[in-house]
Amino acid sequence: MKINPVAFSIFGIDIMWYGVLIAIGASLCIYFASKLADREKLYDGVISDLALYVILFGVIGARLYYVAFEWDYYSQHLDELFAIRNGGLAIYGGILTGMVVLYVFARVKKLSFFKLADALAPGLALAQGIGRWGNFINGEAHGGETTLPWAIEVDGMMVHPTFLYESILDVGIFLFLYFYMYKKKKFDGHIFSLYLIIYGIGRFLIEGLRTDSLYFGPFRISQIVSLVLMAVGIVLIHKNRSTN
Repeated sequence: MKINPVAFSIFGIDIMWYGVLIAIGASLCIYFASKLADREKLYDGVISDLALYVILFGVIGARLYYVAFEWDYYSQHLDELFAIRNGGLAIYGGILTGMVVLYVFARVKKLSFFKLADALAPGLALAQGIGRWGNFINGEAHGGETTLPWAIEVDGMMVHPTFLYESILDVGIFLFLYFYMYKKKKFDGHIFSLYLIIYGIGRFLIEGLRTDSLYFGPFRISQIVSLVLMAVGIVLIHKNRSTN
């Protein structure tokens, strides 16, 4: 099944579904993060102030991450370095860059990094879940062949809809963290830590099914990053439990 990647056109310029879904996800992330920032008693408009930097540098980081691990291709196609309209953004590149931006923003504004990270984590998961449907429309981020009843057809083959698996995972993380765990939060960074652990586990497993993974030698980069994020989340929770 082939879906037209163009959502609509404005003055002859094609607007891609990929970009529309990213914009929707980012908007919802800002909305829910703002609600939680109010609960954290951060200043009014803090998420709006932060969002511009996180989105801008997050997209740049996601593209650079993808290009870096596909350099054999892009070194021969330099004209495509910035052609992100049809995909080619690595979410882990965006997340890691976003963390750096968040840390710098918190230091400059003299705010708690972990309070901000807690406020952002649930909405970030929701945005990821929405953005994955852009992968479906572009016919990317799918798995290998399968006979499961929910398989999708790509290039004449029935394959795992890994974009769907991650979308379900991400939306589930959002619902769990936002509606259940936030009221049980025990320390600053608790929600952020849970996001790192749950997403890391889920992404590690889902990545093993994909056929378009980025590699470093024989290793899938996303699985390595997943393990690192899981470890960071576990350390943060253990450290705060031992000090409380």
